[in-house]
Amino acid sequence: MKRVLRIGNASGFYGDRFDAVREMLTGGELDVLTGDYLAELTMLILGRDLLKDPSAGYAKTFLRQMEEGLGLAHERGTRIVANAGGLNPAGLADALRALAERLGLPVRIAHVEGDRLPPRQGTLAANAYLGGAGIAACLTAGADVVVTGRVTDAALVTGPAQWFFGWGPEDTDRYDKLAGAVVAGHVLECGTQATGGNYAFFRGHDPALLRRPGFPLAELHADGSAVITKHPGTGGLVDTGTVTAQLLYETGGARYAGPDVTARLDTVRLTQEGPDRVRIEGVRGEAPPPTLKVGLSRLGGFRNEVVFVLTGLDIGAKAELVRAQLHDALAKNPPAEVRWDLARTDHTDAPTEETASALLRLVVRDPDPEKVGRTLTGAAIELALASYPGFHVTAPPGKGAPYGVFDSAYVPAGEVPHTAVLPDGTRAPVPVPPTTRALEPVPDPELPEPLPETTPTRRAPLGLVAGARSGDKGGDANVGVWVRTEAEWRWLAHALTTDRFRELLPETADLTVTRHVLPNLRALNFTVAGILGEGVASQARFDPQAKALGEWLRSRHLDIPEELL
Repeated sequence: MKRVLRIGNASGFYGDRFDAVREMLTGGELDVLTGDYLAELTMLILGRDLLKDPSAGYAKTFLRQMEEGLGLAHERGTRIVANAGGLNPAGLADALRALAERLGLPVRIAHVEGDRLPPRQGTLAANAYLGGAGIAACLTAGADVVVTGRVTDAALVTGPAQWFFGWGPEDTDRYDKLAGAVVAGHVLECGTQATGGNYAFFRGHDPALLRRPGFPLAELHADGSAVITKHPGTGGLVDTGTVTAQLLYETGGARYAGPDVTARLDTVRLTQEGPDRVRIEGVRGEAPPPTLKVGLSRLGGFRNEVVFVLTGLDIGAKAELVRAQLHDALAKNPPAEVRWDLARTDHTDAPTEETASALLRLVVRDPDPEKVGRTLTGAAIELALASYPGFHVTAPPGKGAPYGVFDSAYVPAGEVPHTAVLPDGTRAPVPVPPTTRALEPVPDPELPEPLPETTPTRRAPLGLVAGARSGDKGGDANVGVWVRTEAEWRWLAHALTTDRFRELLPETADLTVTRHVLPNLRALNFTVAGILGEGVASQARFDPQAKALGEWLRSRHLDIPEELL
């Protein structure tokens, strides 16, 4: 058996670069190619598809990619592992068999199921996050392609790793090895975010490299260590900064729990091994928790919005007038939720009409589609000749649209029928981990010695020193912040407290903000509870997935030691 597993990624979300499968299969040697197609919002979209067509519910893009990719993978001996099965992995497996037969390819297809649990009252779907053991069982049985439903993103790597290296319960350091695979999987899961995409320090690199970043791959070793890299000649870059950014994305504290293992992010060590090569080592693991996370998708109600354009003088007074007019018009049959936001995009003495204008956004929500549809539409349109000077909207209000809500719960792992459906149709139950460990807080690590108090400072944006990456988990957001030198870390660890974080981001002032310290990465990870309301699909704020929350933080000014600037 080879000592290194070369495992790549060709999709970070449903809608990612279509050609990535071909690029990864033809760009260099791979043992396994993975694809992550599922996010919280995607599960809601697939749930809607399944309601319309019982044979749907999977990522159709993946099936189209396999029109070419199935033959390329077969020629090269590369296994395919993807969570594109969504809510119907058996249906996708059947479609792939039909495709292989039509193409004349002797490809063995398997799938993993059991994540779909009986829907709870009021939910469209309930899906447990499975680990990689079912994927490993399918590959061990000779599968060339394995498709799954809801598994953890990292399971797309832990499963192939368990198959390739034969890691079993008898291995005394099993959890350390699995934790290394989890960390590698987390770096790969979002595709080009590990190779320069969405990178805070993009200006320090050749713009030509970042125009079309290559997708990442990991060289995973039997001890769980890995090197993150990419195919030769592809765009983008891999350095300790791009890997750190992705490690912080949508994570929280030191214990990163999953169904295979709880990985200790506070033990991760990164080393730049060479151009576009970052080694990950030292990762420690613990037994997984006794429960599995369950994603619950439900219909939240109906929403609608109108964006009023306010131009020139008296922006505040114009906003006040139209708000009062709409309040009166909606008073007889008011929606359950009414929210106004004024974005002061206007400039004084502006050279164009657009730059002289502010945007006033009205969002309404209600279980009754009529209250956010015709009621709002009529009220807004009737103001066309009876409101503030220069009245117009960015688009006429339409019918109210349904919106989804993602919640999470936890169930004992033994209650989830994790099953590997092998290429010959055999249904193999996947046992739960032999040992578990309940999650508990990690003691706060010791902070570095601060810089001398007499160090001269200058008012400047945080982003001149620190990188950031932010994202969503249900209604919460996380903001990971990191620096590149030890001197910068000595400053950041003491300067960016939770109180300072709230001062810099006033939207978080009344929310619960938790700070996690990761010294090995020179990083702080902040979790902001409830800032996204009921999650991305409810579109509770201007940036519903908190993708730019970190960039807003980097743009804020504070006193920074001059020696760091």
